[in-house]
Amino acid sequence: MNKWYEYTDEDSIVISSRVRLARNLEEYRFAGKMRDKECAALVQRVRNQAPRLEGKEGIKYYSCCINKLSDMDKTSLQEWYIISEEITQKEQETALVMSEDEGLSVMVNEEDHIRIQAVTQGADLEGAYFRANRADDCFEELGYAFDNRYGYLTTSPLNAGTGMRASYLAFLPALTMTGKIQKLVDEAGRYGVAIRGVPGEGIKTYGYLYRISNQKTLGCTEREIIDNLKQILRQVVDQENKYRDYLCNISANEIEDKVYRSYGVLRYAKRISTEDGLTLLAQLKLGRDMGMIPIPRSISLYEQMVRIQPANIQKVCGRSLNDNERAAYRGEYLNKLMESYKI
Repeated sequence: MNKWYEYTDEDSIVISSRVRLARNLEEYRFAGKMRDKECAALVQRVRNQAPRLEGKEGIKYYSCCINKLSDMDKTSLQEWYIISEEITQKEQETALVMSEDEGLSVMVNEEDHIRIQAVTQGADLEGAYFRANRADDCFEELGYAFDNRYGYLTTSPLNAGTGMRASYLAFLPALTMTGKIQKLVDEAGRYGVAIRGVPGEGIKTYGYLYRISNQKTLGCTEREIIDNLKQILRQVVDQENKYRDYLCNISANEIEDKVYRSYGVLRYAKRISTEDGLTLLAQLKLGRDMGMIPIPRSISLYEQMVRIQPANIQKVCGRSLNDNERAAYRGEYLNKLMESYKI
């Protein structure tokens, strides 16, 4: 089965849509106060729901104890944004339940008892919410902690209410290159929307990738959160397209030269660092999106951005590598990838 990021027709701006739901069970204390036996019991109860998810969706689900995974496997899951760094640091029993297509995953015993995450390709926040909500219905029978006034009760008051964090992952090279991204961040903040670099809390980013997400979860409905984000996204997309046209008008030759130089480095360099690889692939994606280099849109360059990160490149290689070995193998991997494009 294809993963969500392997489908064809990668969007030029919106990489993916994500919905996360934070839930806690009424009969347990919050995760930070739970004893080892309680954590283990909760993990087993949530993992036992996997067959119900399979019945609802008609696809296979897998589960594992995160605390028993190797460090490389944990980091790989972080690089795919399936699990958080926080859950990898826990000594008590934690778990992951994940669909075969990796479009839906559930963390158990992270900050909250249950963190449901649904991801769809492109600007399809409704699709992500539908899938997350279907999984939410499956776990609700375990008995959620809910208050008629405050909504779903969460470890952090910032997540109470709907318990929903919705976001888009957007590719914004033109806004970054023209220095307009900070103004956009400030404007979005006035409407309760955060724009952050990936990874990180500020606007510093690699590969021109940004996450656009809601800041407010209490005192609003899920529908209002989605509609507000969609409205902000339309403005972001309009601005990105505007400045891509601007760059094309004033410096098309320079951008095209940079794109083909990036291809040349990726095609022939023997050692490539993670940061350089992300930057070069991002420039290649910009060139592809602007019609400057004939790389098929069916090829997900975002997928390659994730595959070349430290843990994932070791999984591609099939063995543990030190820093120098990773740079060399990343170079070899990208050389072969660029050769297959037959530019």
